[in-house]
Amino acid sequence: MDVHLTAAHWIYLAGIVVILLTMAFRKNIVVPAVTATLLTAWAFSGSIVTGLSSIFNASLVAAKELFNIFLIIALVTAMLGALRQMGADRMMVAPFRRVMRTGTSSFVVLAVVTYTISLFFWPTPAVPLVGAVLIPVAIRAGLSPLSVGMVIAIAGQGMALSADYIIKVAPGISAKAAGVDPDVVADKALVLSLVVGLTALAITFVTQRRTWRHPSPELLVEWENEADRFGVEDGPDTPPPTTPKPADPEEGNGGAAARVPAALASPRLAESPAGLAVATVVASDGTDDESPTPKLFCAKLFAVLVPLVYLVFIVYLLLGKFTTAVAPLKGGDAAAIVGGLAALILFAASATNDKRNFLETSSRHVVDGLVFAFKAMGIVLPIAGFFFIGNGDFSAQILGLGQDAKGPAFLFDLIAAAQSHLSPNPFVTSFAVLLVGLIAGLEGSGFSGLPLTGSLSGALGPAVGMDPTTLAAIGQMGNIWSGGGTLVAWSSLIAVAGFARVPVLTLARKCFLPVMTGLVLCTLFAIFVF
Repeated sequence: MDVHLTAAHWIYLAGIVVILLTMAFRKNIVVPAVTATLLTAWAFSGSIVTGLSSIFNASLVAAKELFNIFLIIALVTAMLGALRQMGADRMMVAPFRRVMRTGTSSFVVLAVVTYTISLFFWPTPAVPLVGAVLIPVAIRAGLSPLSVGMVIAIAGQGMALSADYIIKVAPGISAKAAGVDPDVVADKALVLSLVVGLTALAITFVTQRRTWRHPSPELLVEWENEADRFGVEDGPDTPPPTTPKPADPEEGNGGAAARVPAALASPRLAESPAGLAVATVVASDGTDDESPTPKLFCAKLFAVLVPLVYLVFIVYLLLGKFTTAVAPLKGGDAAAIVGGLAALILFAASATNDKRNFLETSSRHVVDGLVFAFKAMGIVLPIAGFFFIGNGDFSAQILGLGQDAKGPAFLFDLIAAAQSHLSPNPFVTSFAVLLVGLIAGLEGSGFSGLPLTGSLSGALGPAVGMDPTTLAAIGQMGNIWSGGGTLVAWSSLIAVAGFARVPVLTLARKCFLPVMTGLVLCTLFAIFVF
């Protein structure tokens, strides 16, 4: 393919290199991303006015594309805040303690549940479900928040989505572009996804194990009270704080009164949404004239109701998938229903907590959820905007070319121009297709680069003596493990980081070594076995 590269293409490529180098040095990449957006738009249009406006437009387009993730984080966080106010969050997760008693058992359960749900319904609805029910249990069992985020991202956004074995959208796109049987691509992609995923999970288990702590209900309080630290990039080797003395988890609302002094000792924590929630529980315990028995009953009721509601929703999804009893839901519809259920539960819990002022408290929880979501994830918008300007589907909006205009595809033009330099050696070709997939995934969707790697596989496979289905499966691994939500911080990894309450850039960096090791091994496996 003959692609004409302009100065804007080379500036965009330089921007990618600078961003990757900045990430390698563990520095924030907002300034390089915004600067690269300005220079790329200026070079393409020849107008500094367009360059300046592209800074705003890029973030605006990114906000439109990612706001569904922000909103579901906000609604589920608001729901959990209302449940925490009555102490139902502790009771809700109590049954899982029988299985998730330690960090190891929590690690395994999180991986299996996330993988299973994501395989059938994609990770979009899986992350909120796991985030609302299982993440608090895993934290209480001693698993570190970063470990939680890594397990969910690797098992869901990586291992399940890269195979896409049930829904088969990804292998269908890859196979169509390569001109091969989609079922064969799906079978090979499933095997390769397991190689990558199990390798990455094993490395994560070994490297993160030293950060786990002794199970304690106070770990959950500490995790909840750290919401205001988002956006602060902690070093990966920061030692965990000493485990505080446990409170009685079965006492009243989870021992809230016993843990108040520690939770509110710091003014910073006391002013945070989580600190205010704890303070509300304490105030009601000490000043409310109502009998604690109705409150305890309501907390138990919601502790049963919330998991039951989401269980019914999962059954509905299963019926839609495997029967004709109900209409099947798409991934976006499922996520929307999760958010809608969270909102209704939030309103019901707020009314139970404060009958007279539940309109105001409901709104306050929603605001706290939105503040939390944007404080945690807002940093990714200008970064995503830079990579969106390299995608032809979004660049026209960013560059102000009009509704019907076709925008430049800087990223894919660069990849297409480089493919003519690929060696005919099967070993080199396989890793080159993997690299193309990884680079194509930088735009953050994981699926948009599949036609490119599929077409490359169909063209290069016969020339190097390899089955095109094998190359297509390798390219699919690169695309989705990169942009699907494990290596790229401006992808659906945002949702994982939001529910685990860890900085998204830190999560992406920590996933890099396990995932890349798995990708290298799966490519070698494909070369020598397939």
